Amino acid sequence: MKRSLRIPLAFSLLFAILSLLTLLSSRSVTFFHPSNRVFYWVARRNQSYSVLPSNLTAELRRLANSDPGGESMKKGIQDLLEGNLPLSRDQVRRHEPYTHPRLRWDPWDSDHVPHRLRSPKDYRNRIRVVPELRRLLRTRLWSHNKRYNLSELLYLPIGVESRPGKRHSSCAVVGNSGILLNSNHGEEIDKHDLVIRLNNARIKGYERHVGSKTGLSFINSHILIQCARRVGCFCHPYGENVPVLMYFCLASHFIDYLACNSTSGQNGAPLLITDPGFDALCAIIVKFYSLKRFAEETSQTGQLLADWGKIHDVKLFHYSSGFQAVMVALGICDRVSLFGFGKSDKVQHHYHTNQKKELDLHDYLAEYMFYRDLAERPEVIPFLTDLGFKVPSVLIYL
Repeated sequence: MKRSLRIPLAFSLLFAILSLLTLLSSRSVTFFHPSNRVFYWVARRNQSYSVLPSNLTAELRRLANSDPGGESMKKGIQDLLEGNLPLSRDQVRRHEPYTHPRLRWDPWDSDHVPHRLRSPKDYRNRIRVVPELRRLLRTRLWSHNKRYNLSELLYLPIGVESRPGKRHSSCAVVGNSGILLNSNHGEEIDKHDLVIRLNNARIKGYERHVGSKTGLSFINSHILIQCARRVGCFCHPYGENVPVLMYFCLASHFIDYLACNSTSGQNGAPLLITDPGFDALCAIIVKFYSLKRFAEETSQTGQLLADWGKIHDVKLFHYSSGFQAVMVALGICDRVSLFGFGKSDKVQHHYHTNQKKELDLHDYLAEYMFYRDLAERPEVIPFLTDLGFKVPSVLIYL
């Protein structure tokens, strides 16, 4: 009797193993990572990777190299240098130190519409920008027009205002997704050599989920605008000595940066800015993956860019703050862990806010495709492979 039970039991065990393998090959898979007893997640739309024809891949690469957003930024910088960029009421009030004390004027007419400084001559007569700002803008404009040695960009993602830092043995990039509330990764996050946080996300009260340690704060310049409204332009919620790295969304934000950095350095760590060439590399990679996703899901091979542009605003389309923070980590870390990168209808959009959805100018699904390639097959990532860049080990935690 006992022997007769062994065969059904063996079949039951075999069936259980096959069921588990079937589950792991389903649409979303979760792997147990034994080295640190946490879960490693990879988003899958299909059981296997799709392979695009080589001619289509080449076309995607060509289209991705077009960056209307970068051209718009260059034009904005040139307009600001020539005094041809309108300032908001808040900016005029915040930046009184940058106007000549003897040449005050009311920048608002009776209808509360900001005057446009129409010419370089009018600009010089009515407002005088401090030399530091002009040097910054000219350097930035020159950098946009410069032909880069791209192999250096990922190793030195921080601008000329900072000193190249040492490489870190391990880095945790903590996103702001609400999925973090379903985890208890706080202790695991704090074990990393460097913890990078995004857009001044709150950690008090969420330590169990997101940890308490911060070594680098990464923000976009819209966050800086919020800081500029505060006394002393304080933008260091994680401590005065925690460096803040920022990328620019609009040319007019350079004024806020200079104003805030003049006070920030006195009280603690200065505000650092990303290199324009590094920004361009991020834009190209995200656009490639967005175009690739569009081509795969729609089977479009004709007017690809035009059809893609019907869904995404070509001039406003941009990578997310989280994406560029991950790119920074690739350049300065030997091992990278991603936390809070993912979406779910069952949780709030951000773990620390009531925001319902993300901006349409980002393509998060395309960015998730990039993260998956980082973790599973970095050798296929375009542009990075061209540079001969060795992608460090990347783990994604759900």
